[in-house]
Amino acid sequence: MSLRDLPSVDHLLAQAGDLVTVYGRPLTTEMIRETLDGIRAQYNGQAVIPSPAEIVSQARARLAALTAPTLRPVVNASGVILHTNLGRAPMSLSAIAHMEAVARGYSTLEYDLDQGARGSRSLHAESLLTRLTGAEAALVVNNNAAAVLLSLSALAHRQGVLISRSQLVEIGGGFRVPDVMKQSGAKLVEVGTTNRTHLNDFKEAIDPSGKTALILRAHHSNFKIIGFTTEPSLEELCSLGLPVVDDLGSGALLDTAAYGLAHEPMVQESIRAGAALVAFSGDKLLGGPQAGILVGQKDLVAKLKKHPLARAVRADKLCLAALTATLLHYLRDEATRAIPVWRMISMPLADVEERARRWVAELGAGEVVEGASTVGGGSLPGETLPTQLVALAVKSPNAFAAKLRAQDPPIIARVAEARSHSTRARCWRRQRRHC
Repeated sequence: MSLRDLPSVDHLLAQAGDLVTVYGRPLTTEMIRETLDGIRAQYNGQAVIPSPAEIVSQARARLAALTAPTLRPVVNASGVILHTNLGRAPMSLSAIAHMEAVARGYSTLEYDLDQGARGSRSLHAESLLTRLTGAEAALVVNNNAAAVLLSLSALAHRQGVLISRSQLVEIGGGFRVPDVMKQSGAKLVEVGTTNRTHLNDFKEAIDPSGKTALILRAHHSNFKIIGFTTEPSLEELCSLGLPVVDDLGSGALLDTAAYGLAHEPMVQESIRAGAALVAFSGDKLLGGPQAGILVGQKDLVAKLKKHPLARAVRADKLCLAALTATLLHYLRDEATRAIPVWRMISMPLADVEERARRWVAELGAGEVVEGASTVGGGSLPGETLPTQLVALAVKSPNAFAAKLRAQDPPIIARVAEARSHSTRARCWRRQRRHC
């Protein structure tokens, strides 16, 4: 047989009616042509030409691979609650329902029902945020990096911004505070040393001609400096007379110390301490969608809303829908029951152990052992939560972990001490139900 024996595209399409129904004629045609091109490229003059049925089967495989989603639900058994690579915070059922309701049709995203005219999307979460934090005003953008960039661009363009050298941090993905400041047009003024910065260092760095716009405080969200260290408190920085922008990174509305962890700075505390603006994330310890949230003084937030960059980084309707539903959980004092992240953090150890033992009984394998989970997501560095693990001793842990990742849904476990550990950090679910 030779390449002249290959069936035509039209002949193959006639045998691929089910593919046309599922994938459409144009895409099916394209995949058939690519399959034929691949056969021609590999033909060496002696190879057997595939039958039409085999060619259609190859095209089917190409179509399936091409259209398979790459963003897929997984079971997080890694031991990290806020796993950035796995999408950080799972959202509450109420947040999901609100997103679905808004996504199904039209909404009042920028429409004022009372006036019958155009409204503002910035209003949807603002009243909830101000009530929960004590701030005068609020603005939601698409992530916390954008919140910091917008703040610096709107309030400190071509002016000095003071920041301690110990806070010139880099977080995941190569995000560096000095780079963001440079992009905003603000002038970086480094203060103090790597391990020790004093209030007087800030005082001496203030430009007497008025060219210093503000002080930026960046929380040590993903590392610790220990030993011979000191930094001025937020209250002390606010006493210097310059606006202080407090970048909390994760940001919490509940006290993590109440659940056996170190105290993570709370947004309300920063507002009470006198911060002019506080920036934090929506999808970390808040437990909602990806968002950058800014709360603070009304006049400064008004400047941010009017800045041209605000439109480029604004939050969409799905984000705002999920965020408002998440904030309502805090307002109703039900966060530890309704928000998955807080439900996992606050879950009693006895309940974790009971769940682990049920899994061992159902699997008919493994054992329950003591372990630790981390919060993750750039919060509470070095802190762990005691937990109970389902430990499986296997001959090839890495190969077994690969098999778990090949499941539907994939299971992302961790390997330690030659065992594959499934931990409390994800709230085990055998079906696609929210824990």
